[in-house]
Amino acid sequence: MKACSFLPAATQMVYDMGLQDLLYGVTFECPEPSRAENEILVRCVLEGHDYSSEEIDRIFSASKAEGRSLYYVDEEKLHQIAPDIIFTQDVCEVCQIDTKCTQAVLDRLPNMPNVVALTPQSLTDVFDTATTIATALGHEEAAYTYLNGLRTRIDAVIDRLRAGRVLPKRVMVMEWMAPIYNCGHWIPHQIAYAGGIDMLGNPSGDSIVTSWEKVRRYDPEVLVIAPCGFTTERTLQELPILEKQSGWHSLRAVANKAVYIADYDLFTQPSPATLVDGIELLAACFHPDIFAIPAALESKVYDLYASTAGVPASGYGRSTER
Repeated sequence: MKACSFLPAATQMVYDMGLQDLLYGVTFECPEPSRAENEILVRCVLEGHDYSSEEIDRIFSASKAEGRSLYYVDEEKLHQIAPDIIFTQDVCEVCQIDTKCTQAVLDRLPNMPNVVALTPQSLTDVFDTATTIATALGHEEAAYTYLNGLRTRIDAVIDRLRAGRVLPKRVMVMEWMAPIYNCGHWIPHQIAYAGGIDMLGNPSGDSIVTSWEKVRRYDPEVLVIAPCGFTTERTLQELPILEKQSGWHSLRAVANKAVYIADYDLFTQPSPATLVDGIELLAACFHPDIFAIPAALESKVYDLYASTAGVPASGYGRSTER
C-alpha cells in the first residue's frame, strides 16, 4: 500500500504509530524526518516570505473571500507515486489544503485513490482520527497501543490535580495576535484537562476574532500565546503588538508574571501525542506549584517574565489551522 498525507497532523500520527514505511508523500509543513524521507507534494505560495501577522491574516482572508487556495499539489510527483490512499482534512479550508482542492487534482489521476478526510472538532475526535488512519492502513491495533499510552498520561495529570484539590485557573490561550483570535476546537478541552478554564474559548468550534477590550474585561489569570504556525521565537518578534495595547500592564496575567509563549504545534497541530504534550505544558503554566515543565518541552515554551535571556528570532509564519 502507498499512502500520502496532505496534513501534518496525519503525518505525525503515522510516524507515532510506526507506520511510516507506508508513507510516500507529505506536505512542506510536515514534521521532520517525514520531509527528508518522502516526496513533498503540497506547497504554499507563502513559502519563503517573512510576512507579519497582519499581512498573513490579510492574505488568507482575501484568498478565502475569493474562493482561492494558497496551496497547490505537485501533480507530476503525485502521478509517479500513484498512491492508494491520501489523508486530507476538512476542518479549515484556509490554513491547510482541503479535500475540495485535493479532489480537483485527483480527478486527473489514471486511478482514483481512496481519500480519507479527517475532520476532528474535539479532543475525542482527534484521538479517533488515529484509529481512522491506522485502520485505513490496515493496522488498527497500532492505534490502540498508541492511544492507551496517551490516555494514561492525561489520567496522571488529572490525578495530580485531584490530589492537590486544585481550583481551575481563569486563563486564555490566544491563537493569533493581529487580529486577536480566541482558541477553538480541541484547545478548550486541553485547557480543562490541564486545570484551567477559558471562558473566551469556543469548544469544538472555530476560533474567532476577539476584541482586545473583551480580553481586558475577561482579565485572565494566566495568558498563553501560541499563534497558529508560529514557534516561540517567531511569536516573540511580534509580541510588541500586544504589549502596546492599552491596559496590557494592568492584566492580571501580566501582574502575576504568568504570560507564556508556546509553540503552535502543541495546540494547532491536532495529533494526539502533540496535544497531550500541550496538556502537560499547560498544566505546568497554570499550576507551577504542582507541575514542572517536562524536560522535552522546555524548548517549546518561553516564560515571558521569569526569563531574561534573549531568544533568537527565526521561523516562517502562520501555516496551520486557526
